[in-house]
Amino acid sequence: MRHRSASSGQDRPDYVERRVRAGVLEQGSTDLLTSSGVGERMAREGLSHDGINIRFAGEQHRIDFRRLTGRGITVYGQQEVIKDLIMQRLADGGEIWFETEVSAVEAIDSDHPRVTYRRDSEDAGLTCEFVAGCDGSHGIARAGLEAKSYERNYPFSWLGILAKTPPASDELIYAAHERGFALHSMRSPEISRLYLQVEADETLAAWPEDRIWDELRLRLAEPSLQPGEIMEAGITPMRSLVIEPMQRGHLFLAGDAAHIVPATGAKGMNLALADVKVLAEALAAWYRSKSHDLLDHYSEACLRRVWRAEHFSAWMTALLHRDPAGDPFEHKLQLSYLRYITTSDAAATTLAENYVGFQFPSPARGGGRGGGVGE
Repeated sequence: MRHRSASSGQDRPDYVERRVRAGVLEQGSTDLLTSSGVGERMAREGLSHDGINIRFAGEQHRIDFRRLTGRGITVYGQQEVIKDLIMQRLADGGEIWFETEVSAVEAIDSDHPRVTYRRDSEDAGLTCEFVAGCDGSHGIARAGLEAKSYERNYPFSWLGILAKTPPASDELIYAAHERGFALHSMRSPEISRLYLQVEADETLAAWPEDRIWDELRLRLAEPSLQPGEIMEAGITPMRSLVIEPMQRGHLFLAGDAAHIVPATGAKGMNLALADVKVLAEALAAWYRSKSHDLLDHYSEACLRRVWRAEHFSAWMTALLHRDPAGDPFEHKLQLSYLRYITTSDAAATTLAENYVGFQFPSPARGGGRGGGVGE
């Protein structure tokens, strides 16, 4: 069932499609994209992984997702998902207004909220029935919610690069090193995505290319990692944030507009997809029967999953990073827990089932608004 709607965004279409972001899709996300008719290219080009590698103290261990949970993950860049969604939206005759700056979302407590915006140097407004605020952590939508925010800022950042060099491993490598965390990921058989823990106020100027590659090889304990052309580099602060509730009146937040997770747990894109699935089901129910029940419980349906992902992401971050203010005792505790996770099936299963993701939430299931996590 499709209904007339318009989408607006401040960014240019070429920027949206080029920007390299998250790349790990849970099984629920791949199932959703496939069932929505946008999974063909993902199935052809995505990289299926059945586990991850964890390295620390000169040791390497593999967490076997498939054996522990029966599920795996797909590595497929967020920008590729966005390309597929844009192509399908336009093919369906939908409207997407790029380079359109939204200045306010008004009258959200009425039956006809209004979005004011500037497009082609002209100010205008759009009156609608519902507004989905998917405009990210710096967007305008959340300003009208008057919601409570729960936030944590971490004392370090990630330096990330996208490089033209073949991945040195078939699966992701998470490395806990005395000099800080490192992550080896990939976007294709020719492109690697690599990260280093750096100081919270670090700048790219302090990291010439030789230093980046030397530090990556050291922390990852991967001498086969070959330097390549760095196509993109950036520093990202590590932060956790939840806006609660995620709705008011006829305005509904989704994705980074409602919650942010540190990238250690690979949850950001998956949470956004789960949000829009719940919202789509709720809107479809309203258009079918004018029932507000699922819409009224949208936030409740999403937040249970959001908080599970927030906990897992914060836990992975604390487990694998060196706290600048930490002491040797704390470091020994980290090593002890890493050994427990990598030698106990029970502990490894906890990590694996959170990493591959739980069943996507559905507010339509009786008695389970917000369900799908741990069920």
